[in-house]
Amino acid sequence: MLTLTNNDITLQQSASDKTTAIKAIAKQLADKGLVAEQYVKGMLNREKQNSTFLGNGIAIPHGTTDTRDLVNKTGVAVHHFPEGVNWGDGNIAYVVIGIAAKSEEHLGILKQLTKVLSADDVEDKLKQATTKDDIIKLLNGDVQFEADFSPALIQLNFPASDMIQMSAVAGGLLKNSGNVENQFVAELVTKDATHLGNGLWLVSGEKGVKRSGMSILTTSETCEFNGFPVKALIAVAACNSSHSPFLNIISQLVFEQQQAKIFSSSVEQLLAIFTVSTPQTIVDGDNVETFKINNAHGLHARPSAMLVAAVKKYKSVVKVANIDGDNKFVDAKSLMKVIGLGVRHGDSLQFIAEGPDAKEALAGIAEAIASGLSEG
Repeated sequence: MLTLTNNDITLQQSASDKTTAIKAIAKQLADKGLVAEQYVKGMLNREKQNSTFLGNGIAIPHGTTDTRDLVNKTGVAVHHFPEGVNWGDGNIAYVVIGIAAKSEEHLGILKQLTKVLSADDVEDKLKQATTKDDIIKLLNGDVQFEADFSPALIQLNFPASDMIQMSAVAGGLLKNSGNVENQFVAELVTKDATHLGNGLWLVSGEKGVKRSGMSILTTSETCEFNGFPVKALIAVAACNSSHSPFLNIISQLVFEQQQAKIFSSSVEQLLAIFTVSTPQTIVDGDNVETFKINNAHGLHARPSAMLVAAVKKYKSVVKVANIDGDNKFVDAKSLMKVIGLGVRHGDSLQFIAEGPDAKEALAGIAEAIASGLSEG
């Protein structure tokens, strides 16, 4: 995994246009010995093929596939433009990340960077950053914008027979994922969970929390607590406000008396529920398709952009997950989030669509992927 250092960050830069910015970054990559001087041509040619602007004030200029032999060592040069650079089509870049990568190494870099940069308020924080450490912390994910929720934090049909056991296992999932310490688990088992109705329960804690996150546990046994049935327990670990969207979704489910969606859904469906803004876009499993990516270099910037463009043709909400990656569903209409999946050659993507043209959307996605997403 790429480790950013102060030597990778250049603050207080200015450029009249993106060509000037790219040339400056290419020169730094060359000065650091990461690329040959001719690599700049590949970066400019890539920009002519397709804009490397990702959104949220971020651009990632990099070379073409035929200039990879000019890369000596994988690395990046990050330039901070507090006044912004016009990247075309009305887009303004405040942070420009020049990438030098051999083979498919750049996908790992993109995944690491875009996973952090896709958060809604990163742009303002990066624009206002004043030190190299500020930018490094943001790019490394040390500043948490989204609470953690992944397949590792879901346990379905566990043979639990009482609430103490449920709380211990739910807390253990968060501990095993590195979100909490033993202190959190110890506190959780002493707390009385809150009944949200219809067998759904909620418990939370703040002690010993390193990263905010949520775990979900369902039981396969007949279980009761305080005279009410127990079918599922949601455990929330909070050390910042990033868990708030999860609580909003839970509140909406309770308001609509849809608690059963928690303990009757698959892992994939639970991930979809909590990666959308409202429960109205929760899918029922009918419109789900999986496609294998055969692009030689995976989904780098250009084919990712083509995929997103194909999805945006439809009104339906479309989520996508890399089954061979972290299997977390993201918005298929967000270029940054799609690139952040880190899709390599041979990986399989699962799409879930919900809306008036869901079936047509999945058919269009299938056609776009089969065509090679502009790469044949």
